Amino acid sequence: ELYAQPVAEGSPFLVTDLPTAELVKTAANAFLSTKISFINAMAEICETAGGDVVRLAEALGYDDRIGHRFLRAGIGFGGGCLPKDIRAFMARAGELGAAEALSFLREIDSINMRRRAAMVELTRETLGGTLLGTRVAVLGAAFKPDSDDVRDSPALNIAGQLHLQGAQVTVYDPKAMDNAKAVFPTLRYASSAREAASGADAVLHLTEWREFRELDPAELGEVVTSPRILDGRNTLDPAKWRKAGWTYRALGRPTA
Repeated sequence: ELYAQPVAEGSPFLVTDLPTAELVKTAANAFLSTKISFINAMAEICETAGGDVVRLAEALGYDDRIGHRFLRAGIGFGGGCLPKDIRAFMARAGELGAAEALSFLREIDSINMRRRAAMVELTRETLGGTLLGTRVAVLGAAFKPDSDDVRDSPALNIAGQLHLQGAQVTVYDPKAMDNAKAVFPTLRYASSAREAASGADAVLHLTEWREFRELDPAELGEVVTSPRILDGRNTLDPAKWRKAGWTYRALGRPTA
């Protein structure tokens, strides 16, 4: 009765043994994590080789065996499922005596966490080598758009690291402000992107909300101290921001 309607509408209905059924969600999240970390590893290569990870991902996505989904490089995944599931999966595999089968997930987790550190370093580099005394606006607190969920949020983690290293950080998110304040009460919070960016030496785009993609760079440029935008999600239009006089930087992409 519970699944009658979706099955009638064409959703696949599979019957398996219990061990297989229990593996489905964790295996799916492990695969998605692997795909995301793969393109982020390619971003690391692009940063050293001078390539553009966005164009690379576009080319790879045209291969039907790969596809475009989950091939957007950036600051990595967070939330209450992917990080937890891959770590629990590794632990359970060890209990079952099959630890080697999932040892690659340790590197997937490591790549993911390195992208957060890379964003902090990109911010430091953009600001002349130090974060002390700088003012940084962070656009985004939720781990993904259209959600107020801040569990293991890369955006908040980066904001916290910047704060601990001497930057004055102001955060704005369309939905996740209350949850963010509960987790990081020492950060500053604003009621709009414009307010967050007021007086900022750099603006970091860390959660890919539609509201942020539709920002007017010229209008936002009126309130910042220095027009520098760091796109942690590779979803903004570089040409649009540069045309408005901004310095645009992103992980895995050329500086110009």
